[in-house]
Amino acid sequence: MTKNIFENSPKPTDKEFFEELFSKEGVKIERIVSYGHTTPELEWYDQRRDEWVIVLKGEAVISFLNEDDVRLQAGDYINIPAHKKHRVSWTKPEEETVWLAVHC
Repeated sequence: MTKNIFENSPKPTDKEFFEELFSKEGVKIERIVSYGHTTPELEWYDQRRDEWVIVLKGEAVISFLNEDDVRLQAGDYINIPAHKKHRVSWTKPEEETVWLAVHC
C-alpha cells in the first residue's frame, strides 16, 4: 500500500510531530513536522546514532555546538554524525516544515 509523505499532516500544536515510518535492523526513518518549533534554548541533541535529514517542505536552521549554523530549505539535506551536538534553532513559523530523518 502506498502512502504520501504530505498526507495526514498534523495541525499546528505546541509540540513538534514525530512519526516513525519504518524501522528495521538498526535503521529508523521518521517524518517530523514543525510549525515554528525549536529545540529548547539550552538543550542539545547528542544522539548515539548518525542521522541523515532532509527538509522536504519549509525551512529550518540547525545550530551545532561551537560551529556555524546550517540553513536548510526544501531539498537540502545534511548528515549529522553520532554525538555531534546540535539543535533546531529555527523553523518557519507561518507554514509547516516537513523533515525526513534516517537514523542508523
